[in-house]
Amino acid sequence: MKNLAIVDLGSNSARMAVSRLHANGNAEEIKRIKEDTRLSEAMGPEHVLQPAAIERTIKALLNFRKSYERMPNTDVIGITTAAVRMAKNQTAFLNQVKQEVGLDLKVLSGDDEAYYDYLGVANSLVIHDCLILDTGGASCELILVKNGRKQQLISVPFGAVTLSEQFELDDVVPSANLFRAQMFLRNRLADIWWLTEAVHYPIILLGGANRTLARINRRRQQKLKVEDIHGYRLKTETVYHTFLDMLTRSKRGRQDISGMEYDRADIIIGGMLPLVTLLQMLDSDRVIFSESGVREGIISEYLTSAN
Repeated sequence: MKNLAIVDLGSNSARMAVSRLHANGNAEEIKRIKEDTRLSEAMGPEHVLQPAAIERTIKALLNFRKSYERMPNTDVIGITTAAVRMAKNQTAFLNQVKQEVGLDLKVLSGDDEAYYDYLGVANSLVIHDCLILDTGGASCELILVKNGRKQQLISVPFGAVTLSEQFELDDVVPSANLFRAQMFLRNRLADIWWLTEAVHYPIILLGGANRTLARINRRRQQKLKVEDIHGYRLKTETVYHTFLDMLTRSKRGRQDISGMEYDRADIIIGGMLPLVTLLQMLDSDRVIFSESGVREGIISEYLTSAN
């Protein structure tokens, strides 16, 4: 029996998921680890990965290695996304990871990331007409789906960490900062011509900020399994109320919200802004959460190629 470990190095967090691959072609997740590394922190307009962020990330990857090295017959796939994709010191970082961790990281293009998001969602949820939004630390992926099939996809270079830093949304949010961030997002999203085809479509959500939105509302609704968000739905009005509640609080106040990760409170406003802006632009009435995204898309492709 074979195992497949996928190490997913994002712009805000690093994750490892290990799946047991069965002879019938199914994959069963047996281990999942997440560490907050915030690799994109302080990259700035120069797009340079910073030493402290690199150190945190290497430490997390070494911890992951301890886990997958103990598992017999395990293939390891390492991927990384927006922060490394944009970094001017990308080659030096990849070489450092190879030397210190022994892991070859594949840098996904924005289109690759969006495509794997689509595969992960399409293989785990029944979808017809929708817009998929994956909000990461330094990028957002958008996929237009009609009749269950992808029609358009794009990756845009802003996310929870970069928006929070650029517009100073980390603590108490001044109205002028929020307005500037909203104008920036509206202008950038208006350039995506095919978004007009998603008017009134539900939005399927991926990414850490969106998972936080789901957990907060499951806590408020007193759901028994707070982390069981796959297929969970919220009305747009509820999303707006949750966002407004966050805006009225400081970083410390947001940390007190049940369901909020302590280390995400300073980037949650920036993380939710792409969703809130899209809901307004598209007049969508609901969102649907997916736990399946890039990693599950890669597993699907791996199993297909193995057969």
